[in-house]
Order: sequence, then structure tokens, then C-alpha cells
Amino acid sequence: MLSRIADSLFWLNRYMERSDSMMRVIRTNYILSFDIGNTNDFSWKDVANSFSHSPEGIDPEKVEDTAAALKFLIADSKNLNSIRVMITKARENARGVQDNITKEVWEQVNQLYHIVNAHDFEKKLAGSKTLELIDLIDLNNTLFYGVTDSTMPRGQGWSFMNLGKFIERCLLTIETSYAHFTKIDHQLDKTQDILFWRNLLLSLSGYELYLKTYTRDQHTMNVVDHVIFNKNFPRSLLYSLIRIERYLKDVVDYTKMEGSENLQKTFGRICSKVEYADMAMIKEMGLPEFLHSLRHDLVTFSNQFARIYFSYA
Repeated sequence: MLSRIADSLFWLNRYMERSDSMMRVIRTNYILSFDIGNTNDFSWKDVANSFSHSPEGIDPEKVEDTAAALKFLIADSKNLNSIRVMITKARENARGVQDNITKEVWEQVNQLYHIVNAHDFEKKLAGSKTLELIDLIDLNNTLFYGVTDSTMPRGQGWSFMNLGKFIERCLLTIETSYAHFTKIDHQLDKTQDILFWRNLLLSLSGYELYLKTYTRDQHTMNVVDHVIFNKNFPRSLLYSLIRIERYLKDVVDYTKMEGSENLQKTFGRICSKVEYADMAMIKEMGLPEFLHSLRHDLVTFSNQFARIYFSYA
């Protein structure tokens, strides 16, 4: 497979995963914003800072109220991490590799592109159909994964797509979790009720599984375990890392590129850092240091992977 094709497939899924994760966080915060009594939720500024990496910071006017925040996060083309920009970039990558994806995958990405670029999109977003529009984007993001899973052949392209997906998912789980734990200064012994953690768990689509898995009242520690170690939770760090390791092995076996064996060993050490960690180690190290270290290692790995397979300088 040409490096250009592999690069586009990899980034197609990274952009779609980012869009999907952002919409889940946005939808959760939008619904919880109606609960005036809940003072523990993310503010729109928190969400904007998590998903919009601006060197000069976020303009307060863009996140001071719900309407301004939704426009900035979803529809603002000047925000390089807005939903509209993410889906547009995904479509650009999909368009360049139409021979390597199925017709159904292309049509689903194209469908999303036309939804967020409709002439009345911003008007609807600011009107009475805000939640309906958010749900429509959320649904089509989910349909993308269903269509991709049911129609894409399990070859090299599939492996590159899933590497992009799970690298992005792991990074977003780290950032979303870090933002929420900051509210208690990452003090894992601090007692919080389930309502405090509802925002984080809903944002990661892990609320229902959490309630079914954990019965004790030590919610802070349970949430750490759920988000980091739960192998049955599709957005836990360990689940994503195990998936990356699997698809990396497939790519290495397919390609036999120079440097790929060292890359595998590097990622094996990253995966082991989480797989063989425990709560005592995280407490001793500190949750912020643990998450920062893992994020740094993942970014370094992703850059190394790109240099080998996509010929990035």
C-alpha cells in the first residue's frame, strides 16, 4: 500500500474519532446545562480548552453562553478543531482514497459533510432544534462506525484505519479524564458522589457500564479503575492500547518496514506501563503525572509511526 493511501486512511479515522468524541462531550454538557443545580459539570470553557488548542487561549465571548459555545465548537470554520472542520478534513482524506474504502463508507462521510455544511446549519444550531441537530450528527457519527465495521475488508487499510481510531481515542480519553479530575485537584482519596462523575462517564459512553460493574460507593477510585483499567470498556485506556498493539502487529506483519520491530517494542513498553500498573502505583506517582507521561509516550509513538510509514520528515 502506498504511504499516501495509508496516511489518508489513518487520518480519516482519527478525524472521525475526534468528531465522535467531541459530539458526545458536547451533547452531554448541553443536556446537563439545563440542570441549574448541578455545579460540578464542565463549563463550556473547559470543553473548549480540551478540544480547541489555541496558543493565545479561547476568546471568553465564544464560550460565555451555550449558543456561542456551540457555534464555536461545532460550526466555526476558524476553530481548527470544530466539528465542521474535523468532518471536512475526514471527507478530504476519504475522497483521496475512494478506491480503498467501500462505497458505503464514502457515502456516510459525505452525508456528514453535507449536514454540517448545509446553508441553514448555523441557524438551526442556534434555534429551537439544537438538540435535534446535535443528535443527528451524533447518530451519523455512530453510523459511520457501523458502516465501516460491516463493509470494510480486513486488510492493510483496515489496520491503518483502526490504528488512527484507537490512538485518537486513547488521547481523547486522557484529555477528557484529566479535565474532570482537575476539578478535585486529582486527589483520589476525595469522596465524590456519582452525580459528580456522571458528566465524565456520559461523555465517554461509560455511565451505564459503570453502574452495572461497580457496586461500592468509592466512586472516585472506581472511576479511575473504569477509565484506565476496565478491559470491557471500549473507551478505557487499556482497551484502546490493546487494540493499538493488535493492529500495529498486523501492519508490521503486512509491511516489514525498516524500524518497525523497534516501533513494536516501543509500543509494548507503553502498553505494559498501563497493563501492569495498579491503583497503588498511580497514587504514588500521581494521576496527573501518570496521564501526562502516557500522553507524551503516545504522541512520541504516533510521530515515530508516521515517520516510518508515511515518510514524514
